[in-house]
Amino acid sequence: MKAAFFTHFGAPEIVVSIQDIEKPIPKEDEVLVRIHATAINDYDWSLVRGKPYLYRLMFGLTKPKLRLGMEVAGVLEHVGKNVTEFQVGDEVYGDTSEAKFGTMAEYIAVNPKVLRHKPKEISFEEAACVPHAALLALQGLREAGQLSPETKVLINGAGGGVGNFAIQLLKKQGCHVTGVDSAPKFDHMKELGYDALIDYKSQDFTQQDEKYDVILDCKSLRSPFAYLRALKSSGKYITVGGNPDKLISLLFWGLLTRPFTKKRLQILALKTNQGLDEISEMFAQGQLKVSIDGPYALEEVPRLIQYFGEGKHQGKVVVRP
Repeated sequence: MKAAFFTHFGAPEIVVSIQDIEKPIPKEDEVLVRIHATAINDYDWSLVRGKPYLYRLMFGLTKPKLRLGMEVAGVLEHVGKNVTEFQVGDEVYGDTSEAKFGTMAEYIAVNPKVLRHKPKEISFEEAACVPHAALLALQGLREAGQLSPETKVLINGAGGGVGNFAIQLLKKQGCHVTGVDSAPKFDHMKELGYDALIDYKSQDFTQQDEKYDVILDCKSLRSPFAYLRALKSSGKYITVGGNPDKLISLLFWGLLTRPFTKKRLQILALKTNQGLDEISEMFAQGQLKVSIDGPYALEEVPRLIQYFGEGKHQGKVVVRP
């Protein structure tokens, strides 16, 4: 089978290639998924480059120990004899990271606990966008607590996959939502329903007079004190991803400042696939839609990871093996 493969860290277009490798043989408690679609995430960008260097401690000092890809949508081609909840021919989707990575390929053998039945109402390409990004949005906003039309929310990195789902969930609650991203994405973001837009290349939202009840951050590039400055007196900052060094700093200062302020700095610990059935139901009822950048061929993955890392994508970058 064909799969995106790399043996050392570096620039994606240099170190990543599409190779023929052996088709996986599922164990008795696994299923074999013929992958119809997958998507690129921050994990892929960071893993390929081995940056920040903390990733090398996690995934291999000199050589990567993991494969690319964590979201999958496809059809079951084989079901192990110990598997009872699925059968051959089932259409499935999910975030496989709890069990293994490697969805940038034509097949993956994986424990079925990380899969769910794909709703008939959505395509494979749409389904591949959902498990990671939609649940970061759903779980992140639930950490924010009660939302209402009076709630002022800012999403940093708003033009990507998480922002696509977060704005739709927030508009169901009637919230006023400001999106931070690059100006070329603004037309698309207006279509999604953002009430206000900030170009991060020309404005720093943490230096403005506007304060927010909730900040949902997909990037986490600033200091904890900058985020505290942008919050209202009882506001919450919730990060769903970013530079590990910044996340460690946020965790430390979030705990240290807790006794002295009602403002909160929180890091979302994603619970893999938790809430996916709820998200599926929203799709089935037409309450959510997906913004797809693509789909692209597997052979384009090296270029696409670089494209993703430069923040040029709008919505989820989808690959169809």
